Amino acid sequence: MPEIKNYTMNFGPQHPAAHGVLRLVLELDGEVIVRADPHIGLLHRATEKLAEHKTYLQSVPYMDRLDYVSMLCNEHAYVQAIEKLTGIEVPLRAQYIRVMFDEITRILNHLMWLGAHGLDIGAMTVFLYCFREREDLMDAYEAVSGARMHAAYYRPGGVYRDLPESMPQYEASKIHNAAAVKKMNENRQGSLLDFLEDFTRRFPTYVDEYETLLTDNRIWKQRTVGIGVVSPERAIALGMTGPMLRGSGVEWDLRKKQPYAAYDKVDFDIPVGVNGDSYDRYLVRVEEMRQSNRIIKQCIAWLRVNPGPVMTTNHKYAPPGRESMKQNMEELIHHFKLFTEGMHVAEGEAYAAVEHPKGEFGIYLVSDGANKPYRLKIRAPGFPHLAALDEMVRGHMIADVVTIIGTQDIVFGEIDR
Repeated sequence: MPEIKNYTMNFGPQHPAAHGVLRLVLELDGEVIVRADPHIGLLHRATEKLAEHKTYLQSVPYMDRLDYVSMLCNEHAYVQAIEKLTGIEVPLRAQYIRVMFDEITRILNHLMWLGAHGLDIGAMTVFLYCFREREDLMDAYEAVSGARMHAAYYRPGGVYRDLPESMPQYEASKIHNAAAVKKMNENRQGSLLDFLEDFTRRFPTYVDEYETLLTDNRIWKQRTVGIGVVSPERAIALGMTGPMLRGSGVEWDLRKKQPYAAYDKVDFDIPVGVNGDSYDRYLVRVEEMRQSNRIIKQCIAWLRVNPGPVMTTNHKYAPPGRESMKQNMEELIHHFKLFTEGMHVAEGEAYAAVEHPKGEFGIYLVSDGANKPYRLKIRAPGFPHLAALDEMVRGHMIADVVTIIGTQDIVFGEIDR
């Protein structure tokens, strides 16, 4: 009898479900996976090293490019670390704006995840539905920052500017005539808050649509139920956070357990799973979108009736207003120093973490008192999840690897930072 040996197969990086940069070396017994070895290093961003050669403010846009689906959440952890070291007081209005945009970002992330995960497993329609809603939220990003994705909107001490009083309008073109454009502009007649309020009214119906397509769909359940099961004890031991941990039934959410910004002032629930499989993690993320919508509504209501500053008045860390800068020599000097030399952050070290859509995203910052960080270390939520991939896929089929990569919601920008 000839001896049958396991054989090794490359999964990715060019595989559509490996999203371009994940290379898995799979050891197979027939079609059953015996071992999986994730290889990283195909997208090295060197963000941590680059930050040592940039002023504190210049590193803000690098944060957007880490997990490029959860842009403002990355920025939030970074500016919080600076604020911890400097002791800057952030105005309450800026904190509410941050919470609102963190939750907009969470919905953006989960929509991208749901669409891509559905597409990986074979559901086409949900991808198109999700991108329809992402378009509205991208417009909100663009309205405050001028960029659809890499906003660079948060600043140490607050946010770059207050919310706009008007929304950009569509214009008639060869594709859309005047009547069509009028309909497209219906919800853009007021401020950004009006536009978002309209979105929060419509969004629960859209989530119902996704659930109609997937939640009780027998093919979806066959592909996700019982796949990639992680017990609560193993999830904690493996360093999982976010929906991966909550899907295993552990009720841990930094927004509740270690509140930051204005999270202690808003009301929301933490969804948790029961079985710790891919289906539970799907249900957790869908419910998270509903809870985020609830938080955004509360922020809109508060921001409507509470005007105020959105940036610290300490000009060692925040630029003075344009008008006063042109009339006052001292403020001109502050402005010049801030944008040429950058802010000097007190000597010391700080760790700031946020409940990022994928889990705990942390920034460990070491300052030697200069205008650049001495050391920046990023705690990427996706890294421990990728490390757990081997354990999650053992005993499953090759087709299930696609489901498990999808359920982890991996973005390589933060993993191979």
